[in-house]
Amino acid sequence: MRQIAINLHAKHSLDTASYIQKMRELRFDALMTETLEIGELHQIAELLSKNGLRYEMIHAPFKGINDIWLDNENGERALAEMIDAVRGAAAVGCPTVVVHLTAGKVLPQITDLGGARYEILVEYAACKGVKIAFENQRSFSHLAWALERFDKAPNVGFCWDCGHEGCFTQGREFMPVFGDKLICTHLHDNDGILDDDQHKIPFDGRLDMSKIARQLRQSGYNGTLTLELFAENTNTYDAITVNAFLEKAAMAAKRLRLMVDGF
Repeated sequence: MRQIAINLHAKHSLDTASYIQKMRELRFDALMTETLEIGELHQIAELLSKNGLRYEMIHAPFKGINDIWLDNENGERALAEMIDAVRGAAAVGCPTVVVHLTAGKVLPQITDLGGARYEILVEYAACKGVKIAFENQRSFSHLAWALERFDKAPNVGFCWDCGHEGCFTQGREFMPVFGDKLICTHLHDNDGILDDDQHKIPFDGRLDMSKIARQLRQSGYNGTLTLELFAENTNTYDAITVNAFLEKAAMAAKRLRLMVDGF
C-alpha cells in the first residue's frame, strides 16, 4: 500500500512534537516542511524517527524566485536560498527538495543566466544525493523547459500540484504531458476560482478527485500521496480544532489512496 504524507502545521496551535505524534496516531507515513534553520530540521528529523515516520520533502523558498532569471543580486540570493534548502535536506536525510520556477502573474522570460543557475542547483543536489522536483505554477512553458533541460539528470523530476492546476492554469492539464516524470505530489482542493489557492482538504472543494486519482494511477506513479494543506487560506475550518482537521485530512488521504489504487 502506497504511503501518505502531510505538511507540517497544516492548521496551527499544536507544537511540532504533538503534531507529529498526532500524525503517527492517524497513520500518516511522512512529513513535508518548508525550508527551516538547520537546528530545527534536525529536531524535526529526530521527532519523525522516534515516531517511525519519514521526512518526505522540503519546499525550497520561492519569494522573489522570478529574479533567478535576471542579472541582479536578488537572483544570486534566490539561488543561494535553494542551495541552502538542498544542504538542509541532505543533512537530515530528506530525499527531495521542491522548487518553483516562477511566481505570480507576471512571468519572467527564460534566460541563459537563469538556466545556468538551475544547472548549478541540480548539480549541487546530485552531489548531495538529493532530488529536485520542479512544481507546476502558472507557467507551462517554464516547467516544460526545466524538464526538457534536465531530462537526462537522474535526480530531477516533476512535482504535481493538483490545486495549482485547478486555480492557476484552468483548462491546462500537466499530468498527460509530464506524468511520466512525476516524483512527488502536492494534493489539495479548492473551489476552482481563478487565483484563489485555498489548499483545502481533498473532497472539500470542487476539483474532480476521481480524475486526479485516475491521472495519478495512469502515470504509473507509485510514490507517496502528500497533502499540502493550509487551513488559514480559507474560513472553511475555522470552527474545528487542529486535531479534528488532521483527522479529516487523514480520512481524505486514505480515501484518495483507495481511488488511486483502483479499489
